[in-house]
Amino acid sequence: MKITDPISDMLTRIRNANSANKSEVSMPSSKVLVEIARVMCEEGYIAGYEVEDTTPQKTLHITLKYGNRGAKVIKGIRRISKPGLRIYRAAANLPRVLGGIGTAIVSTSKGMMCDRDARKTGIGGEIIAYVW
Repeated sequence: MKITDPISDMLTRIRNANSANKSEVSMPSSKVLVEIARVMCEEGYIAGYEVEDTTPQKTLHITLKYGNRGAKVIKGIRRISKPGLRIYRAAANLPRVLGGIGTAIVSTSKGMMCDRDARKTGIGGEIIAYVW
């Protein structure tokens, strides 16, 4: 079955696994999904990720992160730019998620990065998702 929006599928799988207190979630892999997982790992929302070489397609395994007494690190995750409506912002207009507590994942000409890094380098781009 062909997935029309793999990024939304990834975020939904993470949201559902997080709600069910699962330790790991798996999904079909792509370069974009691996980059989103890398940004989430750098920002501290997930414990780690790895790509397994399976057939017919590689599989992305994401290890979710929980705090003391099973407290969820990811409180919310939301897709912003969709296939039917792309959302682009200049570096000066990049959003601050929950006043800077959360993170916006931005696809720039220099690759995927969080909103703070994009603002620091002065590059805008497509706003992929909010994570808080």
